[in-house]
Amino acid sequence: MRILVLLTAALPFFAITDAPSVRGDETDSVTVRRDLTYASVDGKPLKLDLYVPKAASKPPLVVWIHGGGWRAGSKKSPALMEVTKHGYALASIDYRFAQQAIFPAQIHDCKAAVRWLRAHADEYGYDGNWIAVAGSSAGGHLALLLGVSGDTDKLDGEVGEHLDQSSKVQAVIDYFGPSDFVLRGKTQPDRAYSELSGSFDLLGGPVNGRPTPEAEAYASPATYVSANDPPLLIFHGDKDEVVLMDQSQRIEKLYHHTKLDATLVVVDGAGHGGRRFFRGDYFETAVKFLNEHRPKEVQ
Repeated sequence: MRILVLLTAALPFFAITDAPSVRGDETDSVTVRRDLTYASVDGKPLKLDLYVPKAASKPPLVVWIHGGGWRAGSKKSPALMEVTKHGYALASIDYRFAQQAIFPAQIHDCKAAVRWLRAHADEYGYDGNWIAVAGSSAGGHLALLLGVSGDTDKLDGEVGEHLDQSSKVQAVIDYFGPSDFVLRGKTQPDRAYSELSGSFDLLGGPVNGRPTPEAEAYASPATYVSANDPPLLIFHGDKDEVVLMDQSQRIEKLYHHTKLDATLVVVDGAGHGGRRFFRGDYFETAVKFLNEHRPKEVQ
């Protein structure tokens, strides 16, 4: 049976994808390490920022993947920074953009980051055995893909030096990310097959022309849903015209068909992004989800 949660926030909508910059006072209780290199590709470093709460002993880790249409964005100012006040470490990662390398480079980078974070958990003081991933828009797509491709070798890649480590994640929070590019080509062709959408670049459109259904399926989280996938929480605005609601409904339906744990939170009146997704009741819903699925012994 479909689970649908409808919440209304009193906070105003702001047309941005991620949250404001991290305030300096937030570092009083958090150890911050910026620009850690988790891998290099063609001599260029891929980096992440790490935030570990000082009061927690080996806290579980949340990995944040920024949005930006696979063409822009930054690991700076992670939208879920506030989870460090709730007993979680946070890593915010960069990855290659579509103009640098088309898919699957982006998921290869994300998996390399997860493997690096597992390999360095003891060094930096968080629990690498349980890792949640979250992301918005393009980052939501990559978070979904990380979640559902844990057993898909063809998406693992060989980026980074820790191929012996697992890239599986144990929980996923998706903020309005695309889940099915084949469906998007049918219901939103004006974006799917033009420069209006970064997915056109992601799938090689500027060079190769209109992506084939096979290429669209290859990059779609919907393709890889299986019985072993981690629990999923989705947030989507009911006025979103950039990524249609059918993308979140699609992955939710596949999860429920496979008898997996998935909840879709519809943000009343919201478009594509904004601070309200990461504030008030919506943020509390995300923390509750993390708390429900993290190992009980580390709570």
